[in-house]
Amino acid sequence: MTDSHELPIPDYDQLALGDLQHRIRSLTADQLGVVLNHEAGHAARVPVLEILEARQRELEAGASPAPGDPGNAPGVQSSPGGSPVQESTAAPGGTPLRHGVANQTPKRGRP
Repeated sequence: MTDSHELPIPDYDQLALGDLQHRIRSLTADQLGVVLNHEAGHAARVPVLEILEARQRELEAGASPAPGDPGNAPGVQSSPGGSPVQESTAAPGGTPLRHGVANQTPKRGRP
């Protein structure tokens, strides 16, 4: 198996689906095969596999890689994670609607 730092696309594991779709266009069939094997052996995300396999079919049908080097693409900004919401900015608490439970939904605006 291939480590993510050995892939032809930097920051592969952090890329959004749309970014990945653009960056694989410059890969050769061999490079795409490396990425496809990595994805299948690691996360195996179905939408990602579909995009990679579709590009592989395009290359097999005679498409040529786009000019450019995916290694020159800007890096991915990692977010610290978590929610920026604080208790002071959170919505006020209240009873949520209980859909599907007879006679337990509050009578909103009705007598």
